[in-house]
Amino acid sequence: MAQPLSPSAPVMIIGAGAMGSGIAQIAAQAGHPVALFDTREGAAADAVTKLRRRFGELADKGRITRQVAAAAGANLTAADRLADCANAALVIEAIAEDLAAKRDLVQALDALLDDDAIIATNTSSLSITAIAAGSKRPSRVAGMHFFNPAPLLPLVEIVSGLSTAPATADTLYATAFAWGKTPVHARSTPGFIVNRCARPYYGEALRLLTERAADVATLDAVMREAGGFRMGPFELMDLVGLDVNFAVTQSVWNAYFHDPRFAPSFLQREMVDGGLLGRKSGRGFHDYAKDAKPSLPATEPAYPAPSRVVVYGELGAAAALVARMRERGASVEFVRDAMPMLKGIDSAIGTGGAWLALTDGRTATARAEATGARELVVFDLAFDFASCQRLAVARADSCSDAAYKAAVGALQLAGVAVSRLDDVAGLAVMRSVCMLANEAADAAKEGIATAAEIDIAMQKGVNYPCGPLAWADAIGVARVRDVLANLAAHYGEDRYRISPWLARRAAGGSPLAGGGSPLAGRQAGE
Repeated sequence: MAQPLSPSAPVMIIGAGAMGSGIAQIAAQAGHPVALFDTREGAAADAVTKLRRRFGELADKGRITRQVAAAAGANLTAADRLADCANAALVIEAIAEDLAAKRDLVQALDALLDDDAIIATNTSSLSITAIAAGSKRPSRVAGMHFFNPAPLLPLVEIVSGLSTAPATADTLYATAFAWGKTPVHARSTPGFIVNRCARPYYGEALRLLTERAADVATLDAVMREAGGFRMGPFELMDLVGLDVNFAVTQSVWNAYFHDPRFAPSFLQREMVDGGLLGRKSGRGFHDYAKDAKPSLPATEPAYPAPSRVVVYGELGAAAALVARMRERGASVEFVRDAMPMLKGIDSAIGTGGAWLALTDGRTATARAEATGARELVVFDLAFDFASCQRLAVARADSCSDAAYKAAVGALQLAGVAVSRLDDVAGLAVMRSVCMLANEAADAAKEGIATAAEIDIAMQKGVNYPCGPLAWADAIGVARVRDVLANLAAHYGEDRYRISPWLARRAAGGSPLAGGGSPLAGRQAGE
């Protein structure tokens, strides 16, 4: 195993913005002599002053000792010129996301550094190979992509370009680990792991909003309270900045030659053009003015519990939801087959009965028409059906008000709030998770990273409740494939094409994550 850089090895950080300062904090706290350089006059010195203050605050809160705080502060210096990097063993650049500027910087560093010094770029999506083209020693150039805020988020993507030496990547991996981070190896392709595989989380939410499936507050609540995500997609875009999120989406889309899977949203472009950038502008998808009232999700009123609940289709991950209903006295039956068993089923339910199904990627109306279940209400996926606090539903056009209220009452009996979405294909959580898993499967198939590293990256980099490949295993890979097939049939777009690797695993009954799904115990089959 490669050895990390010695704590005594000098490190230079170029760029004293939020990301560069955060990386400098990590390296200094790990014991390295750290020089911070910025072309803006006084920026590096100001950053060093703030970081020393920050170390003091961490000591005040008991997160580090006074001795560590003093040593880390003493490790920091502000460099007056780029040439001050001459003795550095590692230079990490965190300048603007501009390929020409980064390539020029690497070329300038070549003339200053020893042959064995490593140059790392913190780019989030630019080609490492292209950046390294500015160097006479491209084997010593690699990506070291931290996530903002760097001191708090554990993930570091160690990205190898075509010319990066394995020893270079291994040293950076070991160094990041020694700094207390969770490193993963990745191959230099557009977006690397996280910024590629996360695109569906935003893209599907934006599509749902433009299709008027629900409002922003409701979609965010469903993704949080049912999907288990730390933040809803619109909250997260507001936090990151709509301009930043849109720029990354455009970068990945352009780099993949306008593949429809990564297509930007015209709505997001309009908001960026209008200066509605999220928290930093005071308004984005949500309003952050001091007097603004928080938007509340649409939640159905309380309805009586039905006398009978009939569930159509294999439940799989949703079996725990039925258990919650039964614990509260509901009579639940299952219908597994299609037309033969459905004749007269609506009348058999009777007044006050409910007819429910876990979404399979079709609209409720299309599924009702295909099966003859006129009173059908479909419900969305949840991360943990045993404890989720909210579920999204959609009703078939043929569903009566009485049957719809009975279905909502059944879910409320299980202790969940219900948000009604317009009858969109795949609802919100199911389609998003299936698209995330599909993108992750393609990334694994292409060798961008291993399946395990992809799942780790999505959990540690963007706080997903579970890696998308492990989540697909918990749902059932064949079910994910079928949802994607139904989405593709509904939209008629290549956007929802199925990853060949996912399709092959589904056909063979093989897991995507390689076993050991963390959800297996609580989302077991019926």
